[in-house]
Amino acid sequence: MNTMAYYELQAAHSLFGKAAGALDERESRKVRAVAERYAEIEAAVLGSEEARGVCLQPEAVADAEAEIRERYDDDTAFDAALDDAGLNRQRLHAALQRSLLVDAVMARVGARVGPVGETEAEIFYYTHRERFHSPETRSARHILITINDEFPDNRREVAERRIGEIARRLAAKPERFAEQAMKHSECPTALNGGLLGEVPRGELYPQLDAALFALPEGGISAVVESELGFHLVLCEQVKPERTLPWAEVAESLCKRLTEERARRETKSWLQALMAGAAAS
Repeated sequence: MNTMAYYELQAAHSLFGKAAGALDERESRKVRAVAERYAEIEAAVLGSEEARGVCLQPEAVADAEAEIRERYDDDTAFDAALDDAGLNRQRLHAALQRSLLVDAVMARVGARVGPVGETEAEIFYYTHRERFHSPETRSARHILITINDEFPDNRREVAERRIGEIARRLAAKPERFAEQAMKHSECPTALNGGLLGEVPRGELYPQLDAALFALPEGGISAVVESELGFHLVLCEQVKPERTLPWAEVAESLCKRLTEERARRETKSWLQALMAGAAAS
């Protein structure tokens, strides 16, 4: 009962972002089905040979409980949510312990395949080099003046005049772009000097994308209009497309391939375990 209530609490949060008691009938059916499946998996995993001798770190359950507690404004709201789900802190502790033991068993199963070494990873790299291609990106900033006829300062003719004035100031002193963005831009990025960050081709509105990728490094576009309004775009830095070298990806690739191998082993083991449980 504790396990089901815990999994319903978690499923309600992850699937719908709600407390269990706030679900409608359709949502409740979905949550219960998910919880029942998790409970079946838990019983099978903890009853397996691989579960023997698995232990948790002393702080593991407390850390997991604290993570759930952070979803709520205070202890009163936390305890109310637990009560609504048919739990209290003692029952939650017990359910968390079992859930974390399941994770520990699964990690043990995945670890038995061993790590992927550099030689194997390097073979993968050279036979799949297309996967390590990095497209051209550009570090960019922009200034936005919106068009909205309901506000006098944002009527089309006024907005166009305002962006034109900013463009003239920047033509004389382009180094003031971030300052002008903070003062005048009507995009939330204004708080960070209009910074859009490192942008690949195709991520922005088509008009902005075309303007940005036509600029040289350090260049500022002419006024560009999108469905949001009028823009000025600054290209701060160009990072050309390239294939990431082996030395740059070796460590992360070994780790990723090891994790993928462990996931495959765990999935295969769990499928066999559940098939055996269903047949018995």
